[in-house]
Amino acid sequence: MYSFDTQARVRYGETDQMGYLYYGNYALYYEVGRVELFRSLGMTYKALEEEYHVMMPVLSLQQRYVRPAFYDNLLTIRTTVRKMPDKTVTFHHEIFNEDQKLINGGSVRLAFIDTLTGKRVTAPAVFTDKLKPFFEEATK
Repeated sequence: MYSFDTQARVRYGETDQMGYLYYGNYALYYEVGRVELFRSLGMTYKALEEEYHVMMPVLSLQQRYVRPAFYDNLLTIRTTVRKMPDKTVTFHHEIFNEDQKLINGGSVRLAFIDTLTGKRVTAPAVFTDKLKPFFEEATK
């Protein structure tokens, strides 16, 4: 299992009339978590697309709302890969407020698509090779 935490602050334009983080914007925070998880492994989404010709469209998104986030809250986004990717990868997300209370959780399942052929492929080795050590530790 591999997990990475990053932080983001709720911006005014992301809130609704009640001052809550608008429910539709949580998916954007999930994406921030995924992008930063890739960076923590020493790679980027951009390189995955441009150098390795792999894109990752979303297949499904599930969310649960526990408590609200508000303008200017500093949120911690925890992104976890619980299972080694194959033809898909599922990112599990938890978002915590400044008191470390869970405000939102969910998961996003993505496929791996070859940008040159448009065909589904297995997870690129550049990604799985970086994850393997974290999964091997769990089996020891």
